[in-house]
Amino acid sequence: MSEMIIKTISNNSFSMEYLKFGHGKKTLLIIPGLSIQSVIASADAIEEAYMPLTDEFTIFLFDRRKELPKQYSVHDMARDTTEVINALGLRDIYILGASQGGAIAMYITADQPELVRKLILASTTAIVTEEQFGIFSDWIILAKAGKREELYLSFGKLVYPEEVFEQFKEFFIKAAKSVSDKELERFVIMAESMKNLDITAELEKIRCPVLVIGSNDDKVLGPVPSRIISEHLNPSRTELYMYNDFGHAIYDTAPDFKKRILNYLCEE
Repeated sequence: MSEMIIKTISNNSFSMEYLKFGHGKKTLLIIPGLSIQSVIASADAIEEAYMPLTDEFTIFLFDRRKELPKQYSVHDMARDTTEVINALGLRDIYILGASQGGAIAMYITADQPELVRKLILASTTAIVTEEQFGIFSDWIILAKAGKREELYLSFGKLVYPEEVFEQFKEFFIKAAKSVSDKELERFVIMAESMKNLDITAELEKIRCPVLVIGSNDDKVLGPVPSRIISEHLNPSRTELYMYNDFGHAIYDTAPDFKKRILNYLCEE
């Protein structure tokens, strides 16, 4: 494996942890989705999963900022992430945004189109309907009530296909025992940011090529949001691919996902 670095970058307003690994000449930024606990804790697994990309890319994965305001929108998350991108001097970057991270990535690319060379959006949405937010609302209720195990199981059951959920059910139960009160508070703030999300008017500002990847059996957002995103982007610079049978977490469950994005990123 390449040498992995976990660092914290700080400014006068906030600090943010990030992973860095790989040794390629190109820069890939991964923005993960909503999670109950920080994905930084799974750094080794993330590095292993994205090893096929490390010859071509130096990879950064950004967490959310450590100090979350009580009111923190997805656009705020994008602004903070952009600030870190600029602080690290990253330019001409490729971005992979998954789920909520895809919404953040769309805002970044719309606000700073000169930063982004190519964009991949996986299992994400540009608009959250009242019906879609119902799932997030259920998670928020469980988190506020401190029902860690129920939250983890609900999250896992909706994010992963049934067979994957059953395979890892005991892992979810065990992980729930380690969730702190602060992590529950952070989760609530991040989940609440999805309410009334609507980026559709911003999509016309995205100029780079975009690969939109969705799932026809996505139990969190459904398959329609991926199609809506692709319809609002420049058709000559946008590709849409829909998986079957891999659930919302296609970035973890689809066996050819890493190869698919590598092929797309390396096409010029």
